[in-house]
Amino acid sequence: MESSFKGILYPARLPTFHRLPAPASVADLVQWFWIPEWDIEPGRTSRQHLIAYPASNLVVQPDAVVFSGPTTRAAHRDLAGRGWAVGALLRPAAVPLFTGDPSGLRDTEEAVAAEGLHRSVLEAMNTHDGGTRRGRAVDAFAGWLACFAGPAVTEEALLANRLMELVASDASLVRVEDAASALAVSQRTLQRVARKYIGLSPAALIRRRRLQDAAERTRLDPSADLAAIAAELGYADHAHLTNDFQKYLGFTPSTYRRAVAGER
Repeated sequence: MESSFKGILYPARLPTFHRLPAPASVADLVQWFWIPEWDIEPGRTSRQHLIAYPASNLVVQPDAVVFSGPTTRAAHRDLAGRGWAVGALLRPAAVPLFTGDPSGLRDTEEAVAAEGLHRSVLEAMNTHDGGTRRGRAVDAFAGWLACFAGPAVTEEALLANRLMELVASDASLVRVEDAASALAVSQRTLQRVARKYIGLSPAALIRRRRLQDAAERTRLDPSADLAAIAAELGYADHAHLTNDFQKYLGFTPSTYRRAVAGER
């Protein structure tokens, strides 16, 4: 279960959270669907801290549909009252459907005019039929996205998907030239594809994946030596790991480890 929380800095604070696979009809556009649900007593809030992998998301909320661009730093969202969201973690191939400049939406979001999508997901989530409403919401979401699958899934878009998958899954990959070699394309091609479909450079993707991995290792193995974690993940030394934590998360690995221990 813990591995499904990569990118979530304090899993103990999570609301009820469901991750559902993308149907085959949108497998090239969506990595998975995610649905948090919460019911927080009046006067209280729950702060969710994230260092999400820098993909974009399309999110249906009770009052709107928003496109959330790639992140470059840790972020938080405060939950209050009772609510839910139905999100699609988008593969790069889907991004040009919503913006021609994903880099312009880093660390921000904008409303999407998608009344049909909003209406169908809202109807599914507002039914009182137990857990089946989540599956119905995903089916409605996927059905709406599937209309765009044909034009969106070009060879270039699939290359962008493979780039994201490679960097996210191969912890030994620490240089852009290694990614280019693995994908049998030039570094210039990777830079162009990443700019168009992701909004961040390949080097930034690698840095974020390493930081995610480092945060997860620090959380899951309290006895692991931080210098050893740094070496394992390709950092020059412990100081470089600490600098990355401080720059992108706002605290050191040791501080993070103590905070997580306090919530167990």
